[in-house]
Amino acid sequence: MTATGAHQDAAGGPARGWLWWGRRRSAVLDVGLGLVSALECALEGIGFAERASVPVPVGVLFGLSAGFVLVLRRRWPIVVVLVSIATTPAEMGYLMGIVGLYSLAASEVPRRITALLAGMSTVAVFLVTVVRLRQDVMQADVDQRDFDPSGWYVPVVSLFMTLGLNAPPVLFGLYIGARRRLMESLRERADSLEQELSLLADRAEQRAQWARQEERTRIAREMHDVVAHRVSLMVVHAAALQAVALKDPQKAVRNAALVGDMGRQALTELREMLGVLREEEAPSGGAPVPVPLAAVGRAAAAAAEAASEDGPCLDALEELVEQSRQAGVVVELTVLGEARAYAAAVEQTAYRVVQEALTNVHKHAAGAKVVVRLAHREAEVAMQVENGPSDAAVADAHLPSGGNGLVGMRERVHRLGGVFVSGPTDAGGFRVSAVLPSAAGE
Repeated sequence: MTATGAHQDAAGGPARGWLWWGRRRSAVLDVGLGLVSALECALEGIGFAERASVPVPVGVLFGLSAGFVLVLRRRWPIVVVLVSIATTPAEMGYLMGIVGLYSLAASEVPRRITALLAGMSTVAVFLVTVVRLRQDVMQADVDQRDFDPSGWYVPVVSLFMTLGLNAPPVLFGLYIGARRRLMESLRERADSLEQELSLLADRAEQRAQWARQEERTRIAREMHDVVAHRVSLMVVHAAALQAVALKDPQKAVRNAALVGDMGRQALTELREMLGVLREEEAPSGGAPVPVPLAAVGRAAAAAAEAASEDGPCLDALEELVEQSRQAGVVVELTVLGEARAYAAAVEQTAYRVVQEALTNVHKHAAGAKVVVRLAHREAEVAMQVENGPSDAAVADAHLPSGGNGLVGMRERVHRLGGVFVSGPTDAGGFRVSAVLPSAAGE
């Protein structure tokens, strides 16, 4: 309430050390002003002691005590102004009154209190000036009878002297206080803007990291869907080849041919996807230009779609099921409803769900019977892959699993606004179901 604000440091924080002064030079300035004011009041106390008929040491001591109050101008400007008003009749403390009014006007004291104290000081100085000026005029020239000092001369001159003494420090203090508050407001606004910019930069970095992670996940999902299924079939066929190599050479030859074909297809698909991950050469033969991560994700998806002649779609489900049958898995495919064309994203997602579900059967349910259902409905397409319990008589191919198959299927389906459900059945098998809106991806 009574602080002028000058005790705050450049950062706008509260002052530390040096009592209520924030800086050493502020303390030196106030102490110096207090000493000068005390010396002034002490000299003026001599005349006050003579007029009041008191001992001179008393007047000097009174002046020293009153004048040194100016040291408190930053902490208690109201006290300084009140002391200056109280010492006005003694005709002392002019420096204290001027500096006190300036400090009061520049402080955070409410304006009504500032106006009241400034008015009291002005009235006190005006009255003392009128009395003193009238005495001086009457003693200066007692022979000029036509000059009446009690007329307009003394009040007008006293008013001008009073305003000239009190108005400048008050106005200058108001200006300094307003300027200080404006600077503090601008500083706070700049700090707030800097914090907002820092927050925006952090959010932008988080969004960039999220986008990079999303694209990496997308690339990994595409590579997993394209390559894992064929590699799993290769391992199953290799195990069957090992089992029948001596018993049925013709079947072994067919299995070996299937393994070779699937291996070549897997290598071709893997080479296409890895190619887009490399840096492209600049047209001028200069430094290589890195491929943006988003472009890599799109290229990986394009390479995944080019895995077969027409790309992964619902028309290729029969071929996908046949590949599992050739690996020795009993698969039944049931199609309900009238087949029709869907958006590329819907057909690709439906194909990937069935593909990954069959891959999981090869990994975790050797010898199990599988039923694949595809239903074309009015506004959606549904697919379900259900397998029974694994057959203990069939050797397990011991295929490794990363645990990302169900996660990838769920992400694909949810991205198109569909519903994905998976879990064990009462018969001891496993069921994967997904429903996709036919309008998704358009």
